[in-house]
Amino acid sequence: MSEALQAVSPAADRESRHADPFAAPDIHRRRAIVERLAGLLPAHCLLHRTEDTRPYECDALSAYRQLPVAVALPANEQQVRDVLKACCELDVPVVARGSGTSLSGGSMPHAAGVVLSMAKFDRILSIDPVARIARVQPGVPNLAISAAAAAHRLYYAPDPSSQIACSIGGNVAENSGGVHCLKYGLTVHNVLRVRGFTSAGEPIEFGSEALDTPGLDLLALAIGSEGMLAVVTEVTVKLVPTPPLARVLMASFDDVVKAGDAVAAIIAAGIIPAGLEMMDRKATIAVEQFVHAGYDLDAAAILLAESDGTPEEVGDEIERMERVLREAGATAIRVSGSEAERLLFWSGRKNAFPAAGRLSPDYYCMDGTIPRRMIGRMLEAISQMEERYSLRCINVFHAGDGNLHPLILFDANDADQWQRAERFGAEILELCVEFGGTVTGEHGVGIEKINSMCVQFTPEERAAFFAVKRAFDPAGILNPGKAIPTLARCAEYGRLHVRGGRVRFPELPRF
Repeated sequence: MSEALQAVSPAADRESRHADPFAAPDIHRRRAIVERLAGLLPAHCLLHRTEDTRPYECDALSAYRQLPVAVALPANEQQVRDVLKACCELDVPVVARGSGTSLSGGSMPHAAGVVLSMAKFDRILSIDPVARIARVQPGVPNLAISAAAAAHRLYYAPDPSSQIACSIGGNVAENSGGVHCLKYGLTVHNVLRVRGFTSAGEPIEFGSEALDTPGLDLLALAIGSEGMLAVVTEVTVKLVPTPPLARVLMASFDDVVKAGDAVAAIIAAGIIPAGLEMMDRKATIAVEQFVHAGYDLDAAAILLAESDGTPEEVGDEIERMERVLREAGATAIRVSGSEAERLLFWSGRKNAFPAAGRLSPDYYCMDGTIPRRMIGRMLEAISQMEERYSLRCINVFHAGDGNLHPLILFDANDADQWQRAERFGAEILELCVEFGGTVTGEHGVGIEKINSMCVQFTPEERAAFFAVKRAFDPAGILNPGKAIPTLARCAEYGRLHVRGGRVRFPELPRF
């Protein structure tokens, strides 16, 4: 038995458990946790040495890092239940993790806790082509569902850019979207049922395969809860028919404000494209060098609008969109002439993040939502912020639903650049709220946006959020310190955060 698994005296264990359970654990506490888990899991399903837990210290938002006490990799539901029960009894924080593609630090470990990796839950349990549903485990990659359903001419609609890697459990945790969610909805609109366990290891189920369920809509509450209410072990998703035809229209604009106004004009005309994306010139140049998608590099911004359905429906919708876009000031319009060209257009958009990675050592991907009519004003404001913070920013937006993804370029090896990038991102999110939007669209809050939640919500609203969490997780061990800021945290943020000569959040208590 290794040193980390040496027996701990009952007195030492009692002493460590009476201390603050969420404080950085001492050696006795660590040994107690690892020893308990070692009795529940096979040796290969428990990692506790530093070199073994290091790959789990962060998610895709690598700026925030923390080593856990241990990483549990259960292979079945009984092991998940056993780990949760043990952690609940020991007051040990638990952070559930999927593929680690989160961009908000949502699956960053807790210093006193255990990472519960669902990587071994990677099976598609069943596909019912008649009911058009699939039952899958949470570790299944998003794109794998569509690949498995393709034989039945069905697919799973939400398509995040990371869909080749991101897990469906993580999609549920963050209520993920994608380029086709304008027409087909977010994760919350495409999941029928979620099964799992509470923090105490009790089974829980949200939703059903029926069209409706009695009582409160707890399924919508669970989706987007960032692993704070339950640990998911099974998800039932809706499948939709593969459309007979899809075509993408690329419209060029000589001004970003015109492009933003064109987005609002399309929706105002009663047209709901399958996808409606926007990229500024800096983004299209970065992507074109990487993917060679055929984008118009002279345009200040381009829109990608997809129409799908029968050939007659697609032809009519493309014609209507062309008319609206020309009236809105489009300088050029090009429509995909083949399926290969359509996929190439989308490949450019979906590779915007790796393309940004070729321009800069690091990038900070923001995620906020604003009313569509404010897109042009937001782009102008971001341009001014670039000057003020001396950092570049390329912009790719889910424009149809107002979901922004500005990519702030910086070098993480330069502490000053990282601090400026953080302030840049925080100002974008504050402006989202001022414009009538929200501080997140699909990436979740995690640790990244927890201060920005102080801008969005009042103390009373945050207290209500905590009350919901306590109802499902009385022990408070599931992903603590994420998503919902405490009153004290917001008071500190308000005390330090002064903008325009006035203190933010004057209603909060001061130190």
